[in-house]
Amino acid sequence: MRRFLIAEEESGTGAAAATSASETTGALQSAIESVIKGKSETVRLAIVAVIAGGHLLLEDRPGVGKTTLAHSLARALGGKFQRIQFTADLLPSDVTGISIYNERTGEFEFKRGPLFANVVLADEINRATPKTQSALLEAMAESHVTVEGTTHKLPAPFIVLATQNPIEHHGTYPLPESQLDRFMLRLEMGYPSVEDEKQILRERAAGDPLERLQPAIDGTDVLELQREAANVRVDDSLVDYLMRIVSATRRSEMLDLGVSPRGTLALFRAAQALALTEGRTFCVPDDIKRLVAPVFAHRLTINARFASQLTRNAESENILREIVKNVSVPL
Repeated sequence: MRRFLIAEEESGTGAAAATSASETTGALQSAIESVIKGKSETVRLAIVAVIAGGHLLLEDRPGVGKTTLAHSLARALGGKFQRIQFTADLLPSDVTGISIYNERTGEFEFKRGPLFANVVLADEINRATPKTQSALLEAMAESHVTVEGTTHKLPAPFIVLATQNPIEHHGTYPLPESQLDRFMLRLEMGYPSVEDEKQILRERAAGDPLERLQPAIDGTDVLELQREAANVRVDDSLVDYLMRIVSATRRSEMLDLGVSPRGTLALFRAAQALALTEGRTFCVPDDIKRLVAPVFAHRLTINARFASQLTRNAESENILREIVKNVSVPL
């Protein structure tokens, strides 16, 4: 850590911008935590995904607050918000939009679907068919959609927050690897502590705190934070450290599928965003370590010979912990 602090020659402007960004993201986190109790790390990493310009997958059992976190994040960010409830009968055109013939003008007009928003909540995304799920692929990768040969640009910023329940499999369609790879981070909520749950009960008795949540920032602020994050310095030794971890996933006999180049870029950008939220203009090794599991675990495919009774993501996280443990850290 000392080496990175000594090597970093921060300009007054850069340091001031990082401090301002940290204060802005702190206000955003405080707003979200007025609704989501006891999940500071989850909230912080959700903010990191937004600042890094990525999309977020919230995966956990029912009733632990996945949709509430997505709603809270969307409200606190401001901008246009749309919720899409994914079901088996949802069509791709229900998501992207459709061309409708206008009898008055004699022309087809494109009616935009709910995907045309700054923050899109794809609730229970694994309940839609693969055909409908694939409607998100182009949008998440390139921030535009193509309908009947015409490309339509999505608004900026554009963020997809998706939720899914990994416990119940009846009537669901697992996301393919190509879809999972589009999500920058995958996060779990987990059960709240006893004290946090008691606080939730007390506050809910006075009404839904989500209804009282006001935007902490707007779309312009998000774009500015994304620009600031792109300027965060990542030392060459850290890039080498990141690549050693990535290479280890590709060589591991326990994995059939290692981390893709898209995953490598996702961790790089997420580390920059995390550093910015903490008021730094440079990354440190702990940024990489902290983000390895949420950025990489959902991208890995475990070899059947090494599969256990654990869930795919739990097993992936165990493998990643072993890999990180055996990769030398830059000093």
